[in-house]
Amino acid sequence: MSAAKLWLALGALYGLLGVALGAFGAHALKARLTSELLPIWKTAVEYHFWHALALLAVGLLALQRPGTALNVAGGAFALGVLIFSGSLYALALSGVRGLGAITPIGGVLLIVGWAPLLWGAVTGRG
Repeated sequence: MSAAKLWLALGALYGLLGVALGAFGAHALKARLTSELLPIWKTAVEYHFWHALALLAVGLLALQRPGTALNVAGGAFALGVLIFSGSLYALALSGVRGLGAITPIGGVLLIVGWAPLLWGAVTGRG
């Protein structure tokens, strides 16, 4: 599988999971999570879904001009969602505050992913 197809597939998978987890939070968890934990779940879903769209953008750009910058962006977004949103989902479900300590690592990866995407978009080099 080409890198472009990988980023498109991950973007679609993350999008599917983002919608499913958002609906799960809004319906199944709304009555179970505290007023403090429900916004954490919503933040996880929001960042999860926006970066699913970012992965789709990376995949579409990589179809036209594949390259290292776009692969770095895709990898950072994919791993960033797992760590950032994943730790927030786990925190919201468990209430274990210590899980929030790894959330910034995912956030940094999400930020890092935007730089090579910008580079690839502006320079025309993937």
